[in-house]
Amino acid sequence: MVSIMNEALRLEVGHKVLEVGAGSGWHAATIAEVAGPSDVPRSEWGHVYAVEIIQGLAEFARRNIMKTGYGDRVTIVSADGSMGYSEKAPYDRILVTAAAPEVPNPLIEQLKPNGIMLIPIGSVHLFQTLLKITKGSNGKVRRESLGGVAFVPLTGRYGHRF
Repeated sequence: MVSIMNEALRLEVGHKVLEVGAGSGWHAATIAEVAGPSDVPRSEWGHVYAVEIIQGLAEFARRNIMKTGYGDRVTIVSADGSMGYSEKAPYDRILVTAAAPEVPNPLIEQLKPNGIMLIPIGSVHLFQTLLKITKGSNGKVRRESLGGVAFVPLTGRYGHRF
């Protein structure tokens, strides 16, 4: 799924990326390899901001990122990712690694024109669809289904209610 999502994002060197749901930090590290590869000057690097709502998981991801040498290209933030991370917006790419009931408006607002967002949409226990959202240069949003997926539920303000 990480490879499928990375390919669908059409990542490039220099991209600023928001990941909602840091998990272990591994997905953010794979993105950092494309957005900020070590064989190009640091001045051309992009950056990954990975937001994790579960404090202990954010700390776990932060330790993994630092231990593996990605701390200069990945920032782990402990916050409600369903609201995005407006402090560093706008983003070239946004990926959400938890299923939302619908696309959160703050994420669309934080996506740059010509940006791409991937987000699983659906219920907690049933079928979910991976949506590819492309924001045009005029701000118009286009949605495309990339097929069925199964993710943990997104929590937070724009997540599922339990």
